[in-house]
Amino acid sequence: MQLTKAEEQIMQMLWEMGEGIVKEIRDRFDEPRPARNTVSTVLRILEKKGFVGHKAYGNIHVYHPLITKREYSKTQLFGLMESYFNNSFPVMASFFAKEKDLTLNELAELLEETQKELSTVKKQK
Repeated sequence: MQLTKAEEQIMQMLWEMGEGIVKEIRDRFDEPRPARNTVSTVLRILEKKGFVGHKAYGNIHVYHPLITKREYSKTQLFGLMESYFNNSFPVMASFFAKEKDLTLNELAELLEETQKELSTVKKQK
């Protein structure tokens, strides 16, 4: 499920914070800050979508993410690959390499880092 820009901003803050109340989240915004009710409404929408949960302490709600940043990023990246790159990682990687005008050395570094990451993952399994 796709998040709106406002929803994603709040999720980014919650992922950083771990948990927080409306005031703490609102205080993280640059000036001019959104209204308290706006932040509260977006949090309730995120809760309905299953991204956020809360614990109530009297009339104070402490919000926390129910999905990790990694899980969300993975879903978005695979959705992007499926929708725009014919579900092909090489086509997507090639597109970004061209767009970022990567040098051969940068591509070699990328390949080396990817190989290291894959060998680390395989060792953990």
